[in-house]
Amino acid sequence: MKMKQALVLGLPLIASCLFLAVRRGYTEPVDNRIVRLAELEIYPDQLNAYKAALKEEIEASIRTEPGVLTLYAVSVKAHPEQIRLFETYRDAASYQAHLQSPHFKKYKEQTLQMVKSLTLLDTDPILLGTKAQK
Repeated sequence: MKMKQALVLGLPLIASCLFLAVRRGYTEPVDNRIVRLAELEIYPDQLNAYKAALKEEIEASIRTEPGVLTLYAVSVKAHPEQIRLFETYRDAASYQAHLQSPHFKKYKEQTLQMVKSLTLLDTDPILLGTKAQK
């Protein structure tokens, strides 16, 4: 009888531990995800103003839009005017909602004269991995 009780009590505990271990380092399902890369070149004399507008836009998007999963902005080493954006959206509807958001429209209007060139790259996500933040 003790063996049966141990199994009844132990199996859920083991299953929970396995679930938590897998959950700590997991991959996002990519079925409906929209992943875009943007390559921008900013006029050097507009770089500080552009970064301020971009920071405001990214913070508002992450804070207010549940379908915006990631927005990463980086610059190319030794070429700070070359900005790269990595964007992940839950699905196509989330991406369209982002494009219509007041903060995104404000960002586009503010930065229109700051951007020398813009290339948008649509991608097919293969695997999106992340670590849980502590």
